[in-house]
Amino acid sequence: MANSLSTALSKAISRSITRREWLNYSSALLAGSAFAAPLAQASQAHRLGNELRIVIPANPGGGWDQTGRALGAALTSSGMVDKVVYENIGGKGGTIGLADYTKRYGSDPNSLLIGGMVMVGALALNKASAELNQVQTLARMTSDYLVVAVPADSPIRSPKDLAKAMRENLPEVAIAGGSAGGVDHMYAGMLARVSKANAEQLQYKPFPGGNDVLQSLLKKQVQVGISGYSELREALQSGKLRALGVSSRRAMFGIPSMRDQGLDAEMSNWRAVMTGKNVAPERSKQMLAAIEFASNHDSWKQSLASNSWNASWMTGKALHDFMEIETSTAQLMTYLLKLKS
Repeated sequence: MANSLSTALSKAISRSITRREWLNYSSALLAGSAFAAPLAQASQAHRLGNELRIVIPANPGGGWDQTGRALGAALTSSGMVDKVVYENIGGKGGTIGLADYTKRYGSDPNSLLIGGMVMVGALALNKASAELNQVQTLARMTSDYLVVAVPADSPIRSPKDLAKAMRENLPEVAIAGGSAGGVDHMYAGMLARVSKANAEQLQYKPFPGGNDVLQSLLKKQVQVGISGYSELREALQSGKLRALGVSSRRAMFGIPSMRDQGLDAEMSNWRAVMTGKNVAPERSKQMLAAIEFASNHDSWKQSLASNSWNASWMTGKALHDFMEIETSTAQLMTYLLKLKS
């Protein structure tokens, strides 16, 4: 073991590595040594008990559902909890689930809530942003970019075609996305605005989950769909859908960005984990430590890769400030884009 540690130290000196890389590498080396006991004791201190409930304020199959179940799998795989129970409460961009969660689990030290930009936007749309104060946001976990897609045989072949169709007859361009007021809705409004169309005429069809958006496209109930790449990936790869672009600054997933194709509309989604407002600070800290521990486990890293999510870990004051900015941004965009529920 001494030789292994010496070799690791030599490697660290010989090249520039990040603090996280060094810690991960060192932890792996120490796992079978005399240091394993203290490390195990540290992880045991973060354990959340025998059973944990994760409330997902959306229907099964969408991004929040995928995130909640991936987090639960990471928490169990890393030994932070023995069992996770999942509860889906869909509707209205997570606001129904949020209200139900605060009512039933606001003081429950064994429950977590998944949330994100969609919820922030839905609350802004309903002029109810203050309801977010009923929960504690523990950590931002992931960020995701949106894919704008059409049926394979759609006459809309490019972002410029979409802009032209919106500008000439926006009411005839039905767009499917997540719940009203969410990031998909805001992005649809942004596309209308940069296309120089009248955003008040936007025909946005909200759905409670990404799978519903997919089905509405496949059944040609709408002309355009906006959702996360992971939710549309199979249909795109099979050729049932065609991607017009992605909402990032540059190409992602092998798809050109809308921005690079002439529509300067950039927006990202993010997802976070929360707990009840009345959960004791000591328990909240323990929850956060367990979640951070799980986020370094292979199970979570595999979920990031398989779902094409970007890790965007943020906690503490930085997260508090970020949430305030995102709430203000959602309120402003709802007003400027004249979004309606």
